[in-house]
Amino acid sequence: MSRITKYICTECGHVTTTKTGKCPACNSWGTLEILQETKTDSPSQNLPGVKIISALDVKAPPRIATGIDELDRVLGGGLVPGGVVLIGGQPGIGKSTLLLQAAGSVAKIYGKPVLYISGEESDAQIALRASRINTANDKLYLYSGANIDDALRNVEGGKFSFLVLDSVQAMTTGNDSGWPGTVTQVRAVAQRVVDTARQYMIPAVVIGHITKDGKIAGPMMLEHMVDTVLNFSGEGYSSYRMLRAVKNRYGSTDELGVFEMTEGGLSPVSDKSGLYWNRDDSAVAGVAMTIALEGSTPLAAEIQTLATRTIFPYPRRTSRGIELNRFQLLTAVIDRRCSISTNNHDLYINVAGGLSLQDPSADLPACAAIASALKNVPLAAGTCWLGEVGLAGEVRPVTRIDLRLKEAARLGFHTAVVSSRENVKFDGIKIVRVTHIDGALAGMITTRN
Repeated sequence: MSRITKYICTECGHVTTTKTGKCPACNSWGTLEILQETKTDSPSQNLPGVKIISALDVKAPPRIATGIDELDRVLGGGLVPGGVVLIGGQPGIGKSTLLLQAAGSVAKIYGKPVLYISGEESDAQIALRASRINTANDKLYLYSGANIDDALRNVEGGKFSFLVLDSVQAMTTGNDSGWPGTVTQVRAVAQRVVDTARQYMIPAVVIGHITKDGKIAGPMMLEHMVDTVLNFSGEGYSSYRMLRAVKNRYGSTDELGVFEMTEGGLSPVSDKSGLYWNRDDSAVAGVAMTIALEGSTPLAAEIQTLATRTIFPYPRRTSRGIELNRFQLLTAVIDRRCSISTNNHDLYINVAGGLSLQDPSADLPACAAIASALKNVPLAAGTCWLGEVGLAGEVRPVTRIDLRLKEAARLGFHTAVVSSRENVKFDGIKIVRVTHIDGALAGMITTRN
């Protein structure tokens, strides 16, 4: 393919592919010359703003510790300068308390001013809470008001090292019309916070309300604008709170933070396994133990199954803590691969303590609990079950088996049933390797006294 010659007018800059005596744009005579195209070694030289990735000198961003270990671990090691975190949760769950504690802790640790912006509560309410949880100090500043523009003027010049906004739905900005909480206002307020955090390279945390469906209120764009999205949850009857990352540009989204709400605020829970296991040594049919992983945190999980005879042609299946479809799949595997009939029993499965298990390692203990309940024979005491179960009944390996066995040994388990494909040894724990679910259950069910 021949190259097309281009001509440029030296008078007006018009480019044409036809050589004529007069420029068709400005009608000047004798001003068309051949356009000389310069060759470059790098395509980025012809593309404004484009850079070669390998040429960029990038270092890992420094972290700012909040002094709250569970929060720092879920964030990926702490706050990132210029990063914006959005945290959502039910009303009264403790979002404001957690962030007020974090703000006071950062101010105390680094000795630099921290700004807490409240659009919902008065000065007196915030001051009373700060006094109750013992987080007030002379570096923690408070702004109460609903105008984000006025609040962020205090940040100009990099006067503060950390910024908390409570909440994005309660604030307005003069650049957009509408009531607080409307889509346009929420988006505009969030953009002002993001721009300020980036400009002065300070971390910012924004509290967001949630809808009845559990999603953060406002436009979906809100979650795309920020760097990290955290979900703070808990049951109304329990004093424990769970913190998970839904999105994290600077770390993993698999970590779980657990807090206990007390009179003095939120306290991190160090031994999380104690939340979901009552450490009862009595053998009960239908109960199996496993070590599940929430991110890098091993948790002892107690899976309970109850089997009751039914006269109806369609047995009932009820699940809590394990996804119902997964429960029905495992029930079918037990029925087909282990020759244990489930057709005439209603089956109920529950993970004690309200824990929800997504970890595939829950398959093997769930199958063991189902078989134990149907046979009405307890499993061997002191045994934990670690394995994924396929439709063929095969037992598959699980991730980070060493970490799970270490936690099992700490909790006093003396036997672990694992896949035969696991190449692992652990002092103090007897390793029982199984290939098929049928072989896993044979010999592990004790006889009733």
